[in-house]
Amino acid sequence: MSAENDDSGESGARPAREQSSMSRARRMTPRGRSLRDAASERPSREREDPRGRDLRRRAARAERPSLRILREDETGAKPKSRTRDGANGKGGITAAESGKASTKGSARSTKARFTSSRETLPAERRRRRTTAGRGASSGAGTTKEPRNRGGQRSSGAKGADAAPRNGSKGRKPQPSKKPRRIRETSPVQHPRLHGNSAPAANPQRRIRVAYALSLVLMLIIAGRLVHLQVTDAAAYAAAAHEQRVTTQPLPAARGAILDRDGNRLAYSIEANFIAADPTRLQGDPEELAAELGPLLGRPASELVPLLATDEFPDGTPKQFAYLQRGVDINIGKQIAQMDDQGLIIGADERRVVPGHDLAANVIGFTGGDEGEGLAGLEGGWNNWLSGTDGEVTYEQSHSGQPIPGAFYREDPAQPGQDLRLTLDWDLQFQVQKILDQTVEEHDAEWASAVVLEVASGEALAMASLPTFDAANPFGEDEELYRDHTTQATVDPGSVHKAIVIAAALEEGLIERDGSIVVPPTIVKGNTTYSDSYPQRGVPLTLAGIIAQSSNVGTIMLADMLGPEKLYEYQKAFGLGTSSGVGVAGEADGMLLHPDNWSGTSAGSIPIGHEITTTPIQMAAVYATIANDGVYTNPALVQSMIDRDGQVLEPERNEDRRVISVETAEAMQYLLQSTIYHETGTGTRADLNGYHLAGKTGTGGLVRDGEYASGHVASFVGFAPAEDPQFAVAVFAYVPGGGGGGEVTADAFRQINEYALGHYRVAPTDADRPEFNVWG
Repeated sequence: MSAENDDSGESGARPAREQSSMSRARRMTPRGRSLRDAASERPSREREDPRGRDLRRRAARAERPSLRILREDETGAKPKSRTRDGANGKGGITAAESGKASTKGSARSTKARFTSSRETLPAERRRRRTTAGRGASSGAGTTKEPRNRGGQRSSGAKGADAAPRNGSKGRKPQPSKKPRRIRETSPVQHPRLHGNSAPAANPQRRIRVAYALSLVLMLIIAGRLVHLQVTDAAAYAAAAHEQRVTTQPLPAARGAILDRDGNRLAYSIEANFIAADPTRLQGDPEELAAELGPLLGRPASELVPLLATDEFPDGTPKQFAYLQRGVDINIGKQIAQMDDQGLIIGADERRVVPGHDLAANVIGFTGGDEGEGLAGLEGGWNNWLSGTDGEVTYEQSHSGQPIPGAFYREDPAQPGQDLRLTLDWDLQFQVQKILDQTVEEHDAEWASAVVLEVASGEALAMASLPTFDAANPFGEDEELYRDHTTQATVDPGSVHKAIVIAAALEEGLIERDGSIVVPPTIVKGNTTYSDSYPQRGVPLTLAGIIAQSSNVGTIMLADMLGPEKLYEYQKAFGLGTSSGVGVAGEADGMLLHPDNWSGTSAGSIPIGHEITTTPIQMAAVYATIANDGVYTNPALVQSMIDRDGQVLEPERNEDRRVISVETAEAMQYLLQSTIYHETGTGTRADLNGYHLAGKTGTGGLVRDGEYASGHVASFVGFAPAEDPQFAVAVFAYVPGGGGGGEVTADAFRQINEYALGHYRVAPTDADRPEFNVWG
């Protein structure tokens, strides 16, 4: 509220003085809070300590600047009185002047503004300034003013009798208003108050500290740069180079496998390999393995270790691991769409086998990280077929691509070389077909057949059942991979008797038309041996011994020959040693030296027991007889074609004579008795238009050290008998039992019939031979 004063002064009635900025500043802290609020926030221990509060008050009063009289302005006018005594009429500092002084504080310090005049106000005038405006004027009401922290009233609300300040002319009296607590920051700059806030900041000190910290930081950075670029520059450059450089293989093209006419049995086409860089993989290894497994045809459990292992045992990073080779290009494109920088898709090849199961057990298959041969000829001739892989080394970008113009080195791959086999595609197909019929008809567990060219020993066909698809071999039962022609070791049975009879003839122990008295039984050791065709103790010719497959007669001839001589002829005919055709895993068979014979060996070995042979070994025995007594190693590889196209002949053992031509011709004649005599065991092999020769056999199969149930039926011989061209051996393991005459005779005849017609061997019009089996 306000009231008008009637005091007579120089300026007449004057309005109530407004609250000055300086008054407000004295009641406010530098942070815009009132002194009362600031005091309330002090710690309780300070409020409860009177001595501390008194010291703070004294320090606050000591820091307040003394009000000085402003110096005369540039015009020379004398400053007017600054007393606040309104009754004197001499005026005091107006609000405008106070505000003007406040605003100048932003440009220069308070001390500079108020010390332009060095004259200090007298003590009396300072007291009057303090008491001015408190309602001393008569006839005027007063307004209760807010008190500052020291108990004094604020100068912001003035009494109605207050005299106008200098420079306020004719200003109408303003009603006195109740002062408001000002919380905003005062525009007047003033010293900080001790005890209420932090000391006044020193900008020069801050600048010096910031400069020092910046200098230290720059020195650290400079030292680090020197360390990186000078001291250890070479080491870091090498490490960075090593991280960017990667090496990938360049798989060598694998050589092709051809048949005797140049038809491709197995060859390679363009494909992809899928590999991983575990250090760059983005996805989870288990999830990635689950996604890749069906595409690559591998269980996820096999892929997880390859994807998750990112270093070798010595701690070096593992940046390349094959996941699968020979992947179809379309599958490679699907994997590329996964967009994982840790997956590597490179150029590779995939093995193609057009015939699928045609000669699959002979050809074998490839696999593994390096695409090496794992079975058959692929395994046996792997070094020749596989060639030498190359590699490419380059600096790669973050995306795994070569950096143009950066380090790049390529060592080209050396392609593999081709093999030309002795197999005949058409004959191979027919032999497999015939053999399959035999297996189905007699419920055989497995069967094998081989056709050798007599003059050269070359295998024109080699079939084994059961078989598999060589184009997609994985996931099959491993037993299907077995080539029984070269790997099945069985008791040859009666087909071995031809060796004993040929040796007896060669040693002159008996003539071609000679005979011996054959008793019903013979005892060797603790075993009694007899014939399936009962003998009556009458003379039996060599033709009769062969036709009726006499056990007793053969044992008697072996006794005449002796163990040592028999063993020599067995070795000469190729028993106990693999044929060397080149199929991986070929067996040697088992041949006992006479020093290791038991009491029954003299009876068992001559008739094809206590020894083991493979089907191809027995085929070679009969091919030797058909070849006029000269043993020729069986061959499966006709020639080798190197990467320059040069044709090379494979190394083969030299042919050796086992029996004389006379003995061989005698055997060629006598072996026909099996088919053409009414008592012969192989009469079902009779072929119209051709004369065949051979011998049936009924052997055994040893498993886990003992004979398995059933029999191994066999028929081994050659055709035509007068001028042999082909030696044929057929074996079949029949768990239910059966001899060679009933199980394999039909297959023997059919195979010879096709081979003779396929190679245009002229039939004969000669009469069938006649034999006298009784002496």
